[in-house]
Amino acid sequence: MKKIGSNIKNQKNYLQREDYYKNLVRKLNGIRAKTELGGGEKAIERQHKKGKLTARERIAKLIDKDTEFIELNTFCAHDMYKEYGGAPGGGTVFGIGKINGKDFVIVANDATVKAGAWFPLTGKKNLRAQEIAMENHLPIIYLVDSAGVFLPLQEEIFPDKEHFGRIFRNNAKMSAMGIPQISAIMGPCVAGGAYLPIMSDEALIVEGEGSVFLAGAHLVKAAIGEETDNESLGGARVQTNISGVTDYIMKDDEECLATIRSLTGKFGERPTAGFNRIESKPPAFDPKEIYGLLPEDTLGQYDTYELIARIVDNSEIDEYKAGYGKTLITAYARIDGWAVGIVANQRKIVKTEKGEMQIGGVIYSDSADKATRFIMNCNQRKIPIVFLQDVTGFMVGTKAEHGGIIKDGAKMVNAVANSVVPKITIIVGNSFGAGNYAMCGKAYDPRFIYAYPNMKISVMGGAQASSVLLDIKLKQMKKSGKEFSEEQQKKLLEDITRSYEEKSSALYAAARLWVDEIIDPAKTRKYVSMAIAAANQNPEIPKFNVGVIQT
Repeated sequence: MKKIGSNIKNQKNYLQREDYYKNLVRKLNGIRAKTELGGGEKAIERQHKKGKLTARERIAKLIDKDTEFIELNTFCAHDMYKEYGGAPGGGTVFGIGKINGKDFVIVANDATVKAGAWFPLTGKKNLRAQEIAMENHLPIIYLVDSAGVFLPLQEEIFPDKEHFGRIFRNNAKMSAMGIPQISAIMGPCVAGGAYLPIMSDEALIVEGEGSVFLAGAHLVKAAIGEETDNESLGGARVQTNISGVTDYIMKDDEECLATIRSLTGKFGERPTAGFNRIESKPPAFDPKEIYGLLPEDTLGQYDTYELIARIVDNSEIDEYKAGYGKTLITAYARIDGWAVGIVANQRKIVKTEKGEMQIGGVIYSDSADKATRFIMNCNQRKIPIVFLQDVTGFMVGTKAEHGGIIKDGAKMVNAVANSVVPKITIIVGNSFGAGNYAMCGKAYDPRFIYAYPNMKISVMGGAQASSVLLDIKLKQMKKSGKEFSEEQQKKLLEDITRSYEEKSSALYAAARLWVDEIIDPAKTRKYVSMAIAAANQNPEIPKFNVGVIQT
């Protein structure tokens, strides 16, 4: 084992960087707090007046005392659907929590947001929750309280492969996989949405508040002329004692949640993947020092070894091919006791053995070759891989092309794509172009993907992209006989740059679920540990086969 890290507090820009990053985290926490209010305080009061708990209150009572619910996709739909009044969190809450000492995925409709209606991103968020449950063999609890599909946007959520109906398909698939599913109907459960709880293994329903039917009283009258009311149509006693659709009648939210805890407390033990874990040791350096390490401008330099030293146990690593392919760091280490392989972009400009300078954050042929071999090793040894992404792309130019950068890059992408051990990705800074793919971006099925608050994700860097977009715009204007003055060109470039930067920000990415959560860098260890603990619940690891890789 090799000790890494040093005292970085003496660096001249440490305090400036620390203030900048702490402010970023404060702003993010402010947005988080507002999001957690859902539809706002008045909507929460209305929920309480009905004798109902809010989504987050229900989750807090469901999980074990003195444990933390690790919420995911918190910023879903942030700053979106403005014409409809917004949909904080996408109108649903999900994450991983402990019930009777075991990890569960928990999904709860937030009825304070448009009565829990399903926006397009609500569907995408719920599908992600099911995907996490399926990939990690985690049992799942649904706390249902929803008015159904948000009709003004029905065409964006109803008919396609990854739309609303996929949720019920996943119910069936999870049942076949032996993954337990329990649903609690704690409010309306209408139309197609009625299938979610009824396709679960067991369904509880709260009397007086819960109801489940394919068509409500108004639609029944319009369709067949029958006069009825929702309680007579699909209330708790009807659906439990007459139709047999639901299994348990609950008097209120509190009894319902207590019953779920009782039911899940009787689950038997299951086999695990057996990932290696020993007693956890803290890093030798305070994780909060990451604030003072990372640059304000994501194109700025820093030493990635210093970042790793504040994440891994005892700040120790076994580095693989330390002197070769230096713009990627590959190392074995432990995080909260779990054995991990780390693939990290080195942000410093480095010098090779040949005396050549290599740009930090860029993947060269030797770096890609090294990473490919290391990923294969991790798969052979059943070691989960943590990717620390801060990449501006692969090296370009005649020398790189003649050296076979495309071939070496393809080998790395192949290894990442076919990797069978759990992959956890953290976007630390930049995530540009094909570098996003090689470093296990969302398209490459990481079990969990997180982002630091200052990250940027796009097909290329903002400065380069803005210059290209400006050039295209000017050529279009010239064709139409118009010319821009130097002043107008400058303003246009500023507008393009601002727009591009906004659309590559962490919040923009999190709103669209390109990442699972924006995390506080000081809590990196917690999120990685949770991810591996969840992944460990799936004992089925397929045989590793990378297919055809050109040598």
